[in-house]
Formats: sequence, structure tokens, C-alpha cells
Amino acid sequence: MNAGLDDSLRKKIIEKPGMVLDDPNVMRALVAANERAMGANIVDLRGIAMDRLETRLDRLEDTHRSVIAAAYENLAGANQIQRAVLRLLDPESFATFMEVLRGDLQDILRVDGMALILETTQQEAGAAVERVGDLLKFTEAGFIESYVSAKRSYGSDRPVILRQIGAGLPRIYGERAANLRSEACLRLDLGPGRLPGLLVFGADDPDQFTPQHGIDLLAFFGGVFERCMRRWLA
Repeated sequence: MNAGLDDSLRKKIIEKPGMVLDDPNVMRALVAANERAMGANIVDLRGIAMDRLETRLDRLEDTHRSVIAAAYENLAGANQIQRAVLRLLDPESFATFMEVLRGDLQDILRVDGMALILETTQQEAGAAVERVGDLLKFTEAGFIESYVSAKRSYGSDRPVILRQIGAGLPRIYGERAANLRSEACLRLDLGPGRLPGLLVFGADDPDQFTPQHGIDLLAFFGGVFERCMRRWLA
């Protein structure tokens, strides 16, 4: 009898071997002890194979968790965009539409700053852009292309641009500008004969909008938004 093993413990192991077999740490310790007992001159092919299988299993579990997390994130994002779209369709006047943008829409999308930029050739609209805090901004023709393309050498023709920023532009975001660290720029096609528009979302979190994120949901939202704008502009 092995004096190093307590009789009660030996009895428990014999009665319930699963306690040992189901515990990865215990099994690793037993395998390591067995390898030491065999000596350095013996290659345990079975042990090597088991180590490789464990490594592959760990990788598979990590991948599985990542896929599930991404699926939940995509589902949450889709639900968020759906709620925002339904809210856009509620207003029966342009004034109410703008109130939705100032309040409910920012809350639903969880953004810290927002602006709707419309290019115009009308001189009287020039002063409107300087009104800090207003959601609707009028700019000179060509401003949107310049703004979206800033510090970019490629991809500025995409319908949605996601990027990290050092701070927002006060001319666009007003008092919130200094705290913003990332933004989403949604190009708006307002119809034939009209200058382009731009809807921008700003976030304090630098990781909320990054080039690595997908743009499909925001592109869909932008398509709905521009159709709403065409209706009001008509």
C-alpha cells in the first residue's frame, strides 16, 4: 500500500473516478508525473497528441465565444437602428422631425453629438452655420466633400465614414465639440438638382466609431434618413 495516499481519499477516488477524470488541472498534474516517471529518453506520443488537441480545443472555444459575442452585438445594433428608423417615420411636420433628431434619436443611437449639414448657395444662410448649438447647419457648396475627405487619402466616396478624431469641429458640434473622440459621417443624396447633405454623429468614446467597424446598418439608416429629408424638402 502506498503510504503517501490516505485510505479515505483512495476509497473516494476508486468509488468516483470521475472526480479526477473531469478535473483538467488534476489530469495535467497526473500526466506530468507520468512523464517524469518514464524518464527523459522516452517520447510520449500520446501525451504530445493530447497537448495539441487541448490547444486546438482552447482555440476553438475562443473562436466560438468571439462569434457569439459578435452575433449578439450585431443583433443589438440591428434593434437599435430599427428603433431609430421607426422614430424617424413618426413626425408629421418638419419642426417635429427636427425635435426628434435633437432628443429621441440621439438617445436611441447613444451618441453625444449630432448635426445635419446642408450645403446651400444662398448668402443669407451663411450666418446660420455660426449658430453654436443648432442641429441644422447650412454651409457653402463643397464643404461636405472637404469635411469628409479631411486627412484621408482613400475611401472618402463611401456612403458612411467612421473615424477617430482628436476633437469635434466647433462649427459643427458647438459646445460638445471638445469632448468628442470619434464620429460617423453619413452622406445624404437629397435628390436631383439639390446639393448634398451630411448627417454626423459624434461620440465621446474613441472606440464607438472606428474604420474597423461595419457600416451596413448605418448605411441603411442613412438611406432612410435621406428619403425622409427628400419628403420634407419637397
